[in-house]
Amino acid sequence: MSTVSLKVSDPLAAQLTEAARRKGISKSALIRDALHSYLRADHEVRPGSALSEVADLAGLLSGPEDLSVNKNYLRSFGR
Repeated sequence: MSTVSLKVSDPLAAQLTEAARRKGISKSALIRDALHSYLRADHEVRPGSALSEVADLAGLLSGPEDLSVNKNYLRSFGR
Protein backbone atom coordinates (compact mmCIF):
# COMPACT_ATOMS: atom_id res chain seq x y z
CA MET A 1 0.00 0.00 0.00
CA SER A 2 1.32 3.44 -0.92
CA THR A 3 1.45 6.36 1.46
CA VAL A 4 -0.06 9.71 0.51
CA SER A 5 0.37 12.83 2.59
CA LEU A 6 -2.00 15.81 2.42
CA LYS A 7 -2.70 19.02 4.26
CA VAL A 8 -6.22 19.97 5.30
CA SER A 9 -7.62 22.95 7.15
CA ASP A 10 -8.18 22.68 10.89
CA PRO A 11 -12.00 22.66 10.53
CA LEU A 12 -11.81 19.90 7.92
CA ALA A 13 -9.44 17.90 10.12
CA ALA A 14 -11.91 18.21 13.00
CA GLN A 15 -14.77 17.02 10.77
CA LEU A 16 -12.64 14.11 9.58
CA THR A 17 -11.77 13.09 13.14
CA GLU A 18 -15.41 13.27 14.23
CA ALA A 19 -16.71 11.33 11.21
CA ALA A 20 -14.10 8.60 11.69
CA ARG A 21 -14.98 8.37 15.39
CA ARG A 22 -18.72 8.09 14.62
CA LYS A 23 -18.10 5.33 12.07
CA GLY A 24 -15.61 3.55 14.31
CA ILE A 25 -12.87 3.51 11.67
CA SER A 26 -9.52 5.22 11.26
CA LYS A 27 -9.19 8.54 9.48
CA SER A 28 -7.13 6.78 6.80
CA ALA A 29 -9.89 4.24 6.19
CA LEU A 30 -12.48 7.01 5.96
CA ILE A 31 -10.35 8.93 3.44
CA ARG A 32 -9.78 5.75 1.40
CA ASP A 33 -13.52 5.02 1.32
CA ALA A 34 -14.36 8.61 0.35
CA LEU A 35 -11.71 8.68 -2.37
CA HIS A 36 -12.88 5.35 -3.75
CA SER A 37 -16.50 6.57 -3.87
CA TYR A 38 -15.47 9.83 -5.53
CA LEU A 39 -13.39 8.13 -8.21
CA ARG A 40 -16.09 5.55 -8.92
CA ALA A 41 -18.78 8.24 -9.26
CA ASP A 42 -16.48 10.32 -11.48
CA HIS A 43 -16.49 7.55 -14.12
CA GLU A 44 -20.23 6.91 -14.08
CA VAL A 45 -22.19 8.21 -17.04
CA ARG A 46 -24.60 10.82 -15.80
CA PRO A 47 -27.61 11.71 -17.91
CA GLY A 48 -27.49 15.33 -18.95
CA SER A 49 -30.33 17.75 -19.26
CA ALA A 50 -31.75 18.61 -22.65
CA LEU A 51 -30.00 21.97 -22.41
CA SER A 52 -26.61 20.42 -21.69
CA GLU A 53 -27.02 18.10 -24.67
CA VAL A 54 -27.58 20.97 -27.13
CA ALA A 55 -25.51 23.69 -25.44
CA ASP A 56 -23.03 23.71 -28.32
CA LEU A 57 -25.88 24.61 -30.71
CA ALA A 58 -27.00 27.68 -28.78
CA GLY A 59 -26.73 30.86 -30.83
CA LEU A 60 -26.48 29.16 -34.23
CA LEU A 61 -29.90 30.29 -35.41
CA SER A 62 -31.06 33.82 -35.93
CA GLY A 63 -34.52 35.15 -35.25
CA PRO A 64 -36.54 36.31 -32.29
CA GLU A 65 -35.49 34.77 -29.02
CA ASP A 66 -39.07 34.61 -27.86
CA LEU A 67 -42.06 34.60 -30.20
CA SER A 68 -44.16 36.36 -27.57
CA VAL A 69 -42.28 39.61 -28.27
CA ASN A 70 -43.78 39.79 -31.78
CA LYS A 71 -47.47 38.89 -31.79
CA ASN A 72 -47.61 39.13 -35.61
CA TYR A 73 -44.82 36.62 -36.18
CA LEU A 74 -47.10 33.58 -36.55
CA ARG A 75 -50.33 35.40 -37.48
CA SER A 76 -50.51 33.87 -40.97
CA PHE A 77 -49.09 30.49 -39.97
CA GLY A 78 -51.25 27.59 -41.17
CA ARG A 79 -53.40 29.61 -43.56
